[in-house]
Amino acid sequence: MASSSSLLCKTIFIITIISLFGQQIFAVKLPFHPQDLLPLLPRQVSWPILNSLNSAVDLLPTFVGAASSTNQSPEWKGACFYKNTAWMEFHNESGSEFGGGTLHLKVSKAHSWTCMDIYVFVTPYRVTWDYYFLAREHTLEFKEWQGKAEYEYVKNRGVSIFLMQAGMLGTLEALWDVFPLFTNTGWGENSNIGFLEKHMGASFEQRPEPWVTNISVDDVHSGDFLAISKIRGRWGGFETLEKWVSGAYAGHTAVCLKDSEGKLWVGESGHENDQGEDIIALLPWDEWWDFELNKDDSNPHIALLPLHPDVRAMFNETAAWEYAQIMDGKPYGYHNMIFSWIDTLDENYPPPLDAHLVASGMTVWNHIQPEYAANMWNEALNKRLGTQGLSLSEILVEVEKRGSSFGELLTIPEQDDWLYSDGKSTSCVAFILEMYKEAGLFGPIASSIQVTEFTIKDAYTLNFFENNSSRLPKWCNDADTVKLPYCQILGKYRMELPGYNTLEPYPHMNEQCPSLPPTYSRTQNC
Repeated sequence: MASSSSLLCKTIFIITIISLFGQQIFAVKLPFHPQDLLPLLPRQVSWPILNSLNSAVDLLPTFVGAASSTNQSPEWKGACFYKNTAWMEFHNESGSEFGGGTLHLKVSKAHSWTCMDIYVFVTPYRVTWDYYFLAREHTLEFKEWQGKAEYEYVKNRGVSIFLMQAGMLGTLEALWDVFPLFTNTGWGENSNIGFLEKHMGASFEQRPEPWVTNISVDDVHSGDFLAISKIRGRWGGFETLEKWVSGAYAGHTAVCLKDSEGKLWVGESGHENDQGEDIIALLPWDEWWDFELNKDDSNPHIALLPLHPDVRAMFNETAAWEYAQIMDGKPYGYHNMIFSWIDTLDENYPPPLDAHLVASGMTVWNHIQPEYAANMWNEALNKRLGTQGLSLSEILVEVEKRGSSFGELLTIPEQDDWLYSDGKSTSCVAFILEMYKEAGLFGPIASSIQVTEFTIKDAYTLNFFENNSSRLPKWCNDADTVKLPYCQILGKYRMELPGYNTLEPYPHMNEQCPSLPPTYSRTQNC
C-alpha cells in the first residue's frame, strides 16, 4: 500500500496535469473543475489539498458592488461565474407606501459545470443570501421596504452585494478551518499557530524548559507592562483575529502596581468576574499569577516589559493608583475596541476586509444580538456623528445624507474624554496608557495623545521600556538560550514583539496609521 504522502503527491500531480491539459492545451471548458472533485477523494488526500487552497480568511465575503436603479450596474468576476452584472428594479406589487424591488443578477461564463457562487445581500435594515448554479438571469425579491429610510438608501446607494470568494467548497473548508480557532484543544492551538504563521509571518520557536519563570516580585515595579498572548480556546481564537487585523503579536495586556506598603498588584481591563462580566480589576499579584499558571486554559504566554529607569523615575505612582482605583470595577471598553485599529479608508483592512464588510458585519450582529451590537459600536458611531440614540441603520442613513461614507466615519479618532452610558471606555491597552498619561509619562504632549487610538502593538513599540539587557533582573530569560530584550515569564513558545521599544511619543500619534499584513508598515508621524 502506498503511503499517504506518496498518494498525496501523485494526486496533486494528476490534478495538475488534468488542469493543464484541459485549460491550456485545448483551451475549452471542462465539464468539471479539478477542485470540484476533491471531496470525492479519500479524506487523507483531499483535506491537505483543501487546507493549502483555503483558510479561515475565505469565510469573509468580498464586496463586489451595489445594485441600484440610478447607478451604473456593477460588473465583476465571481468564483464560479466569470462574468456577472446586477441592477435593481423598483415596484409596488405589495401596495405599500414605498413598495419593494427586484434585484436582477445575471451570471455567465462558468469555469466548470459543477461550480456555484454564493452571495450575501445587505442593506442597513436586512441581510439575506442566495446561491447560483445555472448561467442565466436570477432575481431576488424584496417584497416591501421597511420604510422611507430603507427605500431612500437603496434608491441612492443600492443593495450591497458580497461574494463568497472561495465558492461553496472553499466556504465549507474555511468553516472547517475557522472552527478550531475557538476550540480549547490541541487541534485549536495548532490552528491558531498555523493561522498566525500563514497570515502574519509569525514564528513559534519552542523555548527550553522550564516554561515558567521563578519571579522575584522585588524586581517588579509600578508601571511595568505585561504583554499576554493566548493561543487556544475562546480567547485564543478572538486574539488570533485581533492580531491579524492590527499587527500586534500580543492579544491582551495588564500592568503592575505597587501600593504604599510595597505589595504588588496587577491592573487589568478585561478580567472576568464571578458573574462572567469583563471588567477592570485590581488584583493581588499572587492571585493573578496563580490564575495564569493554574486556571487559565487558553495557554497564555506572558512577557514582562520593565520600564526604563528614567521613565520609571517620571512615573507618578500616587496618580496611577488614584486612576486605577477610580476605574476598578468599571466595564471593559467594548465601545471603542475596534476603532483603535481603523485609522484610514483602505490601509487597515487585510483583504478581503473593507469598510463595506465591516458595515455589513455590524448589520448582521445588529439583527442577531441587538443589545451586544449597540454596546460594541452604536454609541461610538453616534459620538463620531455628534448624534445621540441613533440605531445602526439610522447611522448608515445619516452618513449618506451628509454626503460622507461609513468608511470615513470609522476613521474619525476616538477621544479619551468621551463619556459613554457606562462611563469612560477603555480597552485593556487603553486602560494602561491612560494610567501612563495620569502618571506623567507622556509629559507636555499628553493632551494631544488619544490613547484609545493605540493598539497593543502601538503600546509595546513606545520607547518607554528598558533598553539595556544588563539591567534586566537575573531571573529574566535565565533558562532561555535566546536573550530577549524583555522578560518572558510564561509560555512554551518564544514571544516576539516586532518594533519593540522603538518609537518616541509625538502629538496625535497613531491616529492615521496604515497596518496591512504581512509587514504592517506604518508611515512616518502617522
